[in-house]
Amino acid sequence: MATQIVLRNMGVEGANTLKGALERGAYSRLKKTFALLPGAVVDEVKRSNLRGRGGAGFPTGLKWTFLPKGAPTVYLVVNADESEPGTCKDREILYWDPHLLIEGVILASYALNSRHSYIYIRGEMMREHAVLQRAVEEAYAKGYLGKDHKCAGGNFRCDLTVHRGAGAYICGEETALLNSLEGKRGWPRLKPPFPAIKGLFGQPTIVNNVETISNLPAILEQGGEWFAGLGTPKSGGTRILCVSGHVNRPGVYELPMGIPLREVIYDVAGGIPGGRVLKGVIPGGSSMPILTPEELDVPMEFDALMTDARIKPVEARPGVLFDLGGGKQLRTMAGSGGVIVMDETTDMVKVCWRIMRFYAHESCGQCTPCREGTGWLERITRRLAEGRGQPGDVELCESIATGIAGNTICPLGDAAAWPMLAFTTKFRSELQARIP
Repeated sequence: MATQIVLRNMGVEGANTLKGALERGAYSRLKKTFALLPGAVVDEVKRSNLRGRGGAGFPTGLKWTFLPKGAPTVYLVVNADESEPGTCKDREILYWDPHLLIEGVILASYALNSRHSYIYIRGEMMREHAVLQRAVEEAYAKGYLGKDHKCAGGNFRCDLTVHRGAGAYICGEETALLNSLEGKRGWPRLKPPFPAIKGLFGQPTIVNNVETISNLPAILEQGGEWFAGLGTPKSGGTRILCVSGHVNRPGVYELPMGIPLREVIYDVAGGIPGGRVLKGVIPGGSSMPILTPEELDVPMEFDALMTDARIKPVEARPGVLFDLGGGKQLRTMAGSGGVIVMDETTDMVKVCWRIMRFYAHESCGQCTPCREGTGWLERITRRLAEGRGQPGDVELCESIATGIAGNTICPLGDAAAWPMLAFTTKFRSELQARIP
């Protein structure tokens, strides 16, 4: 089992109170960090090879350097709008260790010179919101928040606001989140400008995931090199994986970065119930292309599965889904860490329909390819699932998905297109069998 960093207090009663958190070392890193210049803190995070845990896996320290030098107003926004189907990691941190997140917010705010930070939490997380709000109030009462800290030759004050969303999947996208936080419709923004240049209220803004920020206390206590050493050469630390579906031990696990998917399923999660055979696994939430049993010996690490928007469906063969050009090929992506396991009893056509139905429902409607295309895919896959398919339906799904991918403002279009192309590539015969 990997070193436990962000889930070390999961299941520990009382750890989510200030008293329990202080007994376990919460806020002990502040004094040490405040003795450093903000730039030195950023450098330490860069040395750690910490990468964003929200899905894209972008290097955190590098992202921080995109802020304009000397910007008078900077905002830090923590994305706690965990909404990717199959993913339930951030809510464990929010419930069991909210003070770890708050300490991480203070450390990041100091490094970024952000005097007011926000946590945007998914509206359905009522239990987690109550615990987090209480923790913020405790931190204010104790003086960790809202108090001038004497450091680096000046005063540093960190205020923190918890804002509840209204349950829209699209608000997990960082610019849609910022619009929602401003009281506007949760529509993604065109980029550039990126949030680091023009974000919340028109000011430079850094948006980071809950798990990402929660790693900062350990990094600044043990050092960036220590954290980098826990992972792979380009991805430091550990990774939370949420394993669900047909496994004997479903759960939320903090595991070594780069652990093979086969080991996650058969060792960590105890294998398939009843000795049944694995049929497919989605490795990073429902928006990620599905993998077949022949593709399990792949590290659960960002670069091992990284892709871009230039996708074209290719002939199905083990380990290959899309041709990216330049000799690069894609199987899937690490995504948000939601590992969904499906055994031989699974109807893959119904799974495909269910995924398309979700993205059609959650499309914000701003972009025509996504608005029209996801609904179209849902209607076609529904009739396939019901055995009412028509000749050419599979080819039509491929054409629609290819037209969506890379042609929308935000990645929600890709989130529907990639799984669709995966199913037409890897489970084509099952789709074709539903055409009378």
